Amino acid sequence: MGGHGDRETGRGGDSLSPPHRLSPSPCLPFSASPRLPLAIVLSTHPAQFQAVAFRGDLEANLRSIAGLGYDGVELAIRDPGLVDVEALSRTLDQLGLAVPAVGTGQAWAEEGLSFTDPDASVRRAAVDRIRAHLAPSARWGAVVIVGLIRGTVFPGVEPEQAWAWLVEALRECCRSAADVGVRLALEPINRYETVLVNTVAQGLDLVTQVGAPNLGLLLDTFHMNIEEPSIERSIRAAGERIFHFHVADSNRWYPGAGHLNFPAILAALAETGYGGYVSGEFLPLPDPATAAASAIRFLRGETGRRGDAETGRGGEGVTA
Repeated sequence: MGGHGDRETGRGGDSLSPPHRLSPSPCLPFSASPRLPLAIVLSTHPAQFQAVAFRGDLEANLRSIAGLGYDGVELAIRDPGLVDVEALSRTLDQLGLAVPAVGTGQAWAEEGLSFTDPDASVRRAAVDRIRAHLAPSARWGAVVIVGLIRGTVFPGVEPEQAWAWLVEALRECCRSAADVGVRLALEPINRYETVLVNTVAQGLDLVTQVGAPNLGLLLDTFHMNIEEPSIERSIRAAGERIFHFHVADSNRWYPGAGHLNFPAILAALAETGYGGYVSGEFLPLPDPATAAASAIRFLRGETGRRGDAETGRGGEGVTA
């Protein structure tokens, strides 16, 4: 797993510069945009977080994802110490699935770990947890996602102090990640889930302040629909700092089930030269199998019509 420097799939890389960057194609017609590899989020363990299509029987779910035609799987891992990395890697290899990214938010949701907790021991545990993700991520050529583990502004803590703790933690994590050639992707998340880094502009400011070449952004269309005046303009503004990309529709269902303009969004993404994975992080509705199948049909342009016969939802097919 995790070959280095594959420009077609965005898997791995021997340097900290984005290995998946394609030549920018300004004003490229959407129909001529590059076909980006697709992944979907799978949780390796039970989780409270709802926007995960697959959880439960790990091997069966991996086989389902491969069977649907996905190129990769984004692994949501609360604690890598709970995962048999060798056995999982063998299964991934057998199924031909890449791991473009590893999600870490369950450490916040299940254990309350964060970079901005007033308790220094909790902040230390959060940093150590991210560092524990680095070895398996290096093996898989995966980006490590910094989502809700970044924390929020807790009662009694000044926003400036929370920001300083966040910067300090990210610098330490980036230094450790650089030693093993791993990149980190900070995800701007909507205001209803955290008050720290809601927009792409705030994310870019943070990246600049941390000053590490292996820190970039994960953009998520669900959060962007809430926070960004123009999703397309914000994607273009992030440009080469986009290290990973999530798709969910306006209602957090699979792409095509809401009102987001995915042809325009993915065309803007292509204009930045992004050649990495488009990863589905959406609610498992009406059920996991239908959601995953509907997403890949939509994103691969295989529906070609408005509507989904099974759910009454959906939209015109697009090609990522």
